[in-house]
Formats: sequence, C-alpha cells, structure tokens
Amino acid sequence: MSRTARAFWVRSPGEGEIRESTLPDPGPDEVLVRALYSGVSRATEALVFRGGVPPSQRQLMRAPFQAGEFDSAFSYGYLNVGTVEEGPPGLVGRTVFALYPHHTRFVLPADAVRLVPEGVPAGRAVLAGTVETAVNALWDAPPRLGDRLTVVGAGMVGCCVARLAAGVPGTRVQLVDVDPARARVAERLGVGFALPGDADGGRDRVFHTSATQAGLERSLELVAAEGEVVELSWYGDRRVSVPLGEYFHSRRLTVRSSQVGGIPPAVGNRRGYGDRLDLALELLADPAFDALVTGESPFEDLPSVMPRLADGSLPALCHRIVYPRP
Repeated sequence: MSRTARAFWVRSPGEGEIRESTLPDPGPDEVLVRALYSGVSRATEALVFRGGVPPSQRQLMRAPFQAGEFDSAFSYGYLNVGTVEEGPPGLVGRTVFALYPHHTRFVLPADAVRLVPEGVPAGRAVLAGTVETAVNALWDAPPRLGDRLTVVGAGMVGCCVARLAAGVPGTRVQLVDVDPARARVAERLGVGFALPGDADGGRDRVFHTSATQAGLERSLELVAAEGEVVELSWYGDRRVSVPLGEYFHSRRLTVRSSQVGGIPPAVGNRRGYGDRLDLALELLADPAFDALVTGESPFEDLPSVMPRLADGSLPALCHRIVYPRP
C-alpha cells in the first residue's frame, strides 16, 4: 500500500518548504512512526537554517537521519515524538522519541526509537535530545556536593544543564543571560538568575552555552582560581577570540569542551548512546522542563516560522511543532 509523508526541507539558506514523498513499507526490523510533535532547537537549527555550517564540519554536523546535503537542499532536525503505527508487536501503539527531522511520518530501524516513559507527556518528550546533551555535559564535568556553579547562556542547553545540576545536594546554581526575561525561566527551573554584569564570581565551575565571544569572556572572569570552564557552545563558521592574557594564566584556569557526539570515557565502558537517551527521557518526568517550551505552531507553518526563529523576531527556547491528527 502506498503511503505518503510530508517533510520540511531547507531549499537554500534562509528558505524552507514542505515536500511530499512516498514512504517505503517497513521491513521486519523497522517501524513506521506517525509524528505527534517535533521541536526546533533554536540555536543549532537556526544556524543550520541560515547556512552557517562550515565545509569542514558538514559531515560531523549531519543529523542522524538527515536527508540531503548542507551544500544543497536538505531536511534537518533531531527532536521528534510520535506513535508507532507498524512494527514489532511490542512497539505498535507506543509513543516513541526519535532523532528524526520534521516529517509527518517516517520509517526507521526499530532500535533507533526509544520508548517515552508513561509519566512523560509526549509534548515534553521533544526535549529529550537537549536533556541528553546536558546529561553528557554533567558526565564530562560532574558537579560535586556544595559546588558553586554558573551557566552562562539561558538557551535550551544551558537551562537543561542548570536544572540537572541543581538536583545535586548543596549546589548553588546561577543562570546568566543578557535577556532579563529569562529570569522567569530560571525561577521555574529552581535556580538563581543574573545579568552578566551582576553575576557572582568565584565559581567552582562555569558551563558556557551562549555561543558568543562575550559569554566566553565572562565565563573566564567568573570562574575561581584553579576552576574550569566547560564549553558547550557550537559556533559554526564564526571565529571567536579567547582572552588568555587576563585571568587564564594568573588563575590557572582550564577550558574544556563537551560535545554530545561522544560519550565521556569515564562512563563510556558502562553506558551506550541508548542508555544516555533513555536517562534523558526518564529525567523529563520533571514538570519544570515545561518552562523550556515557549511556543508552538502547526507543521504546515514551518516555512514561515523557521525564518522568524532564525532571525530572532520570534523569541523562543524550544518551539514545538504540532502535527495533524488522523
């Protein structure tokens, strides 16, 4: 039986469209999923939509099930929640998360979907990929009891890092952002908030997620002597300068990267990628994460919504896309 699907494609930098395609029949180890929601990760997807992926990073930055190439038309995304319509009996009818682009229906291997726990609403589960990034960051740089932690950049990743770190007993977490409206988000996440000029100094560790040179500079200013800045930002094709002539040497600071594409060696022999994503989905039982979903639009509006997300005229953390019901 012929099945069709509709998908959002980036036709050229800054321009998108909806395309229709015919789906293959799922094989014995595959599932057919009907999308319920997907999420637009504003920082990364906006950069990709604008054409900001440098040639050297195009292979590394491919989404797991991306169609097309960055130098032509492509379909990109990795936050999709849907219902399994066909597949192994244990999965049919279940709600699953997949690292899949914005498609109304799709076929993929059964082991590429993860079950959404019963206590996690489908609309919140779109955040799983971002919470997974935060889990990886805290595996890279585990908070200690009583740590004074700062997260510079109150975007999706920064907010997730702050919420998870605040769960460690005795930690004091401050979220720093240039947008004073993010104070309300910080309050819902149960952490402190400050504008960059008012942020507390002497921090044991700073997680930087703002993807700006100013944010990285402020992170180096806020961390205590012998402290560490964990860099989670992805800058695409932009170059940034690091002020190594100021606090870096005198305070003996460390700057380290954290990237979700690899599991830290300290846990890698015990945890796989599926384990990490399952953990992220379990953590989304916490209703505080609802603060990160700041708006939603119908799937058919994506060609007009994505440019507004990319240029900032539609402010958002995670913008949720709602798919038509049968």
